[in-house]
Amino acid sequence: MLDLFVLESCPYCKKVMSFMDENDIKYHKVDITNKASEEALIQMGGKRQVPFLVDTDRNIQMYESADIIEYIKTII
Repeated sequence: MLDLFVLESCPYCKKVMSFMDENDIKYHKVDITNKASEEALIQMGGKRQVPFLVDTDRNIQMYESADIIEYIKTII
């Protein structure tokens, strides 16, 4: 499963979400305006930065929109 931590107002998050939507990639959007989601992001990644992708099937976690898109291309 792909979890994508985002802020709706973040242009980098929008870039990743658009790519995933255009390519019919199923993912779970985690909005960090929710305090528990924000805390989970910081605990996993170490900082409050979005987008942040968690691929639970492959045990991968990453920041940076360009890196996330390149990674997604390798698994589709």
